[in-house]
Amino acid sequence: MSVSVNGFPGKYIQGPDASATIGKHVAGLNASQAFLIGGARGLASCAANVDASFSEHEISKFVSDFRGECSWNEVNRLVDIAAKFGADVIVAIGGGKALDTSKLVADKMNLPIVIVPTTAATDAPCSALSVVYTDNGEVEEYKFFKSNPNVVLVDTTIIAKAPKRYLASGMGDALSTFFEAEQCAISRSDNFFGALPSMTALALAKLCRDTLLEYGVDAMTQCEAKCTGAALNKVVEANTLLSGVGFESGGIAAAHAVHNGLCELEACHAYLHGEKVAFGVLTQLVLCDTAPAYIQEIMAFCHSVGLPVTLQQIGVDIAHPRWLEEDLMRVAEKTCIPGETIHNLPFRVNAKIVADAIVAADALGRAFLAAHK
Repeated sequence: MSVSVNGFPGKYIQGPDASATIGKHVAGLNASQAFLIGGARGLASCAANVDASFSEHEISKFVSDFRGECSWNEVNRLVDIAAKFGADVIVAIGGGKALDTSKLVADKMNLPIVIVPTTAATDAPCSALSVVYTDNGEVEEYKFFKSNPNVVLVDTTIIAKAPKRYLASGMGDALSTFFEAEQCAISRSDNFFGALPSMTALALAKLCRDTLLEYGVDAMTQCEAKCTGAALNKVVEANTLLSGVGFESGGIAAAHAVHNGLCELEACHAYLHGEKVAFGVLTQLVLCDTAPAYIQEIMAFCHSVGLPVTLQQIGVDIAHPRWLEEDLMRVAEKTCIPGETIHNLPFRVNAKIVADAIVAADALGRAFLAAHK
């Protein structure tokens, strides 16, 4: 019988004003010198709670700004600062790239890490990996860690106040979890731990998808009203915990590979990770010859929460001659490089097949929008 492996964060805490308990969780790691990494907006969103809780538990802190890109240059810069401070714990506050950068810093310094996401825009918080980019924003590599984050602390009061686009992006990222894990299970491809997807991973991935489809629209309404209702709470958990455990323990396939291909185009850099992954989901559904009615259902969901269903909605000018002459194959070839996760599909693909699927998914999306004006 084959071995399966699941990965989970040490603790996952979620709820209104959860950041007010951060001092207790840092102290529980036997740490007292916290090095905080985050962008200005993320750090400001929980500064009062963090300061009060750290003071209560006698924890010193040093705050360093995150400069926007999860690159090795940024990681090395932060490691130098944290070492001079004498940090004994890393506290990551912010969005996906700030969190991934912080995980890399903690790994290089062999320190525990507390993750405080200020949006529900990706499933990065719970995972034992970071996506490393070049300084120009192109995907460079996946970096895997020995263990998942020690603590993930999700304050839904903060997340409800973030722009709703971030919540939608998280749903785009989370939407891929079931579809990719399902293909990995069919092909018996490895998950991120080098083992087969488990029954648990597939069940969590399915729950993730079902939660999004049932509560996604209401969660967007609650986020717009900046309130922490039940639907928002469920979707935040789906985006963060269910998707985080589901993708890592279930495996990924074409949707994320298409995202990586799209990152080759500078025009796509302004769009969020989950927005590009959402288009990758539609491309994967086309590749897998999914029933047209089901593709329409998923497309309708994406449209209902503000996720893109066409290339134009993620910055690609398909009318420009360069798209068909050059950029399309550039994206498709990057999607299919050796070792890319698209090869976890249970059938062989190449750049031409992928290019055709991208064009077909875009055509379906444009037809959908035309029919739903």
